[in-house]
This record gives sequence, structure tokens and C-alpha cells, in this order.
Amino acid sequence: MEVSRAAGDALVEPDLLDRAWSFFVAYPAVAVALLVGLLALVIGVYAIRRFERPQGTRFLEQVADLDEVAVLLHPNPDPDAMATGVGIANLAEQVDTDARVQYAGQVRHQENRAFETVLDLDIEQIDHVSDLAAEHVVLVDHNEPRGFAGADSVLPCAVVDHHPGDGTGELFTDVRTDYGAASSIVAEYFDDVGAVPVPPARHESEVDATYTVPTTVATGLLYGVLTDTKRLTSGCSAADFAAAGYLYPGVDEERLDRIANPEVSTEVLELKARAIAGRDVRGPFAVSDVGRISNPDAVPQAAEELAQLEGVTAVIVLGERDGTLHLSGRSRDDRVHMGRTLESAVSALRDASAGGHARMGGGQLPLERGSIVVGPEETITRDDFVDQLFESMSGEL
Repeated sequence: MEVSRAAGDALVEPDLLDRAWSFFVAYPAVAVALLVGLLALVIGVYAIRRFERPQGTRFLEQVADLDEVAVLLHPNPDPDAMATGVGIANLAEQVDTDARVQYAGQVRHQENRAFETVLDLDIEQIDHVSDLAAEHVVLVDHNEPRGFAGADSVLPCAVVDHHPGDGTGELFTDVRTDYGAASSIVAEYFDDVGAVPVPPARHESEVDATYTVPTTVATGLLYGVLTDTKRLTSGCSAADFAAAGYLYPGVDEERLDRIANPEVSTEVLELKARAIAGRDVRGPFAVSDVGRISNPDAVPQAAEELAQLEGVTAVIVLGERDGTLHLSGRSRDDRVHMGRTLESAVSALRDASAGGHARMGGGQLPLERGSIVVGPEETITRDDFVDQLFESMSGEL
């Protein structure tokens, strides 16, 4: 019986081939159409599967094809930027791509300095485009290069960000404005590729996984999420909570506490007091010009403090250093998108820049002899500018 069945099976295959060939000879146009349709179906299914791959997988594939990358933070980086950069660099290194994290400006805020020191981050300051460590540049936590000479000549190969903007990467772009922190995006990348967070008491080599999240990276990314979402209480999404939960097993709580509770300088405390004492409150909005400062990073801290005042829903603090007026704003008012508010307030001023999120924003503008320059022959006083800020918060500008 088995021999007979095998012999029958052997006869089927050539018979089918003969029939297929006969059909092709009899109806060549139909046969070609069927073959083209089948090929298109196969290609379509392949394309859909590639398109549906998680962003983390797609990013890692792009980076794996490069020998080296420069991971560029925004100027004067905060914890979210630093954590995002270190996370991206670590992912790149796990596919044997050399990566160096670089930034323009300074790490100034005591919380930012504590973040860099406690996690022993290897990040490098640059002043000129020639200082970039590699031809291929990955922008993180911003989408347009800025803050150093020749920045406008940089064509990034990849962009990973959560800020609004038009910047894109030549190979890869992932800008998610609904996320509260860029750190959440990078945590998701690790999760996409199946990376396992490494507990603080263990080493990566002790974890049986192709990809890992080292404890310093997990701790940094979690703090990046917390700082940009006000401890997961403002401007965050479900993805930010998911990122925090994913990272938690790898978080070093002792280091996290040291970062979150650094010593506060006398200058910062005094500036906060000046901001509160000198505030101008009009309805639910407040503006405070604290005058001359030596540390611009104290301005956003003063804005955070002023935003806690009862009855105040949106605040802007100004401070002057070396001929530049630094602005920082906070909003818990759904009517006031702080980034757009500041952008609108400075839009007509020469060489001014501002922007940010719905809940927070910042900006800078040059001063000439204490006045704010509008045009070649036109200036306005600081008091006039304060009026403009109130008008912008009220939607009148």
C-alpha cells in the first residue's frame, strides 16, 4: 500500500507542472497577470511587516550600519537630554557602533551637575562643528542643531525628540510631541528590542539577554522622565508611565536620591525670594524681573517656585546676564501654551529666540544699554516687555 501511494504521489508533481505549462501557453496574458499579482502580494506583505516594526528596532538597524556616531544634546543640557543621549549611545554600542555624547554650552544647574557627576557620565563639550566626533550625527531631545559655530551646516542622520519642530534626520526621524520626555522614547527603544534592565547589584554580563539596560542608563532615563513631567504629574502620557515601569527594575535608588536632592546654593534661594517679592500679578498670571543674575539656570528654578503660588496659573521670570535677558515660563493653565506664549512675545524682537511645551518654555534675547531691541532704530523698555508678556499670556498678542 505504501509503495503504491508513493508511486501515485510521484506522478502528481509532473502532472501539475504539465497543466500549469499548458495553461500558460493557452492563456499567456492571464498567467503573467497572476504571476505579477502574486509577486506584488509578496512584496506588499514584506513592506508592511518592515513598516510595522517597532521604532526601536528600526533605529537600531540604521545605527548598526554605521561605524561611529556623534550623539548631540541640545545646548546647556538638562537631565532628559543627557539621559536620552547616554541611552542612545549605549544602544549604538551594543551593535558595535562607536558613539560619543556631545553638547554645546554648559551643564550649570546644580541638579544637572549632580546628574552628570553621580552617574559618572562621559559627555563632551563642543564649541565648533569641527569638534563633532563623527560624520553621522544623532540629535536627541531637539530636532535642529544649534548652540555652536557651524551648527547650521550639520545634516543629522537621525532625530529622536519630543519637541515640536521641523527638523528631520536623513536616515531616521522619530518626533513624538505627545510624550512628556524624550527619555520615554528611548526607554521604549530598549523595550522594543527586548533589552533587560540590569539590577544595580548585578553586572550586564550576569544577565542572559542579547540587549540590556545598564543600571546607570535605567536610573538616568527614569530621572529624565520624572524631571520633564514634574514627577509624572504634568504634561505626561501613558507612555511615560509605561517607560517608568519598564525601567524600574534597573534603577539604583541610592543614586536616584542623590541626584534628586542636591545641595541648593545660596544664590538660587535668594533669587527665588527676589522673584516672589518682586512679582507683578495680573489676574491669574504673574511676571517677575529678578534683574542681574550670575547663574541663568536659577531663572527656571525661580519660575518653578513662583508657579506654586496660590491663584497663579502661569508665570514668567526674567533675569539678565552679560547683556542677555533669559526667560523661563511655567503654565498649569490650559489657556496658556507657554512655549507658544514666549515665542509670540519675542517674535518681533531682533535676534530673540523662544519656545517650549504647553507647560514650560524658555527663551533669550539680547539687550543694548538695558533696552530690548526691536529694529535698527527701535527699542522698548523692560517694563514695556513685561506688558507684552502679559498680553501674550492673555492671548492678546
